[in-house]
Order: sequence, then structure tokens, then C-alpha cells
Amino acid sequence: MTTLDGRRVLTRAEIMERHGLGRSTLEKWYRERASNGHPEPVGTVGSQLAWDAGAWDRWYAARRSRTVPPGLVTRDELASRHGVTRHRLKQLWADRASNGHPDAAHRAGKALYWDEAAWTAWFRSLEDRPPNEEPDDLVTLAEAARILGLAQTSVTVYVSRPPAGWPDPVRVEPLRGGRVRRLYRRRDILAYAARSTG
Repeated sequence: MTTLDGRRVLTRAEIMERHGLGRSTLEKWYRERASNGHPEPVGTVGSQLAWDAGAWDRWYAARRSRTVPPGLVTRDELASRHGVTRHRLKQLWADRASNGHPDAAHRAGKALYWDEAAWTAWFRSLEDRPPNEEPDDLVTLAEAARILGLAQTSVTVYVSRPPAGWPDPVRVEPLRGGRVRRLYRRRDILAYAARSTG
């Protein structure tokens, strides 16, 4: 944390890093400070404006409580609560098409917010996945039940009465006696698990 005359201060770059906010959003809030109550800078650090850290954090927390629905968290909050680096979280988000990462539940400018319960359930399933299980692997209905932590008999009814969000099989293989084997993409099952816990 930067200090100025013994006071803890934040530069715009530090606010961007700390809160995952974009420069244009911060500049807009500062321009509109007469109407939104944004704190005035207390000085400069080099050529950058600096704000009292406590005052800025209190203002941002109050603004966020008015604009972000409860139960949603930032990437930094996820990193802190789950002991994961921001870099790793950015990688997981970038690979969301293959790993089933939940979509952001809310956007405020460039800041993203996730439903904490849904994200946590998805992350636990990711941690529990053996390393040789790839997101694009095909799984049977019985394996889907195991991934979801359900008894196999619980998901057999999903074929005729699928719950909301249940994925379609990517392949159906005929078996003897007129039966079929339905194969699902692992990432689709993980994505369903993340949505259904939200």
C-alpha cells in the first residue's frame, strides 16, 4: 500500500488491481463525483492522483451495496476465500468453454461478479476431478450421476423427464434388446451441476 504524508492512499492503478475495475470506469466515476459522492484526491504519487484508502474503500463499498445484488463476489474475493491466485482464476475464466466455469452473474463496468454458491460448487467439482478426466470426455448416465454426487437411479428419470438445464446427450449408441447408451460431455454435466446449485 502506498503512503502519502503518513496516510494510506490508493492510486488509480492500485484501485484497478485491487478491485478489478477498468480505468475508464474509474475515470467516469471521478468525472461524475459531484453527483455520486466520489472522494476527492488527497494528493499525487508521482504523476498519479491518490485517494485516502479508507475513504475510497468506504465509498466503493456503499456504492457496491446499492448496485450489486447480495451473494455475488468479485474475482479478488474468490481468490481470498478459496486460496487461489488471481492469475489462476483468470486462467480458469479464459478456459470457461472447456471447463464449465460459471458465467458472471453481474457486470458493473468491466468488473465481473459471480454467484458465490454456484462458483464454489463448480470449483469443488473441479478440484475433485481426477487429473485424467478431461472436460470434453464423454460420460455415461451412471458417470454423470457420480459427478453430480447422486445415486444412479436418481438420474435415470432425467432421460424421460429432464430437469431444467439438463444437457442433451452428444451421442446415443444402440445396445442389444433395443436399449441405448446415452453419452454426455463431462463439461456439460459440470456446467449443469454449477447452475443447479445456484
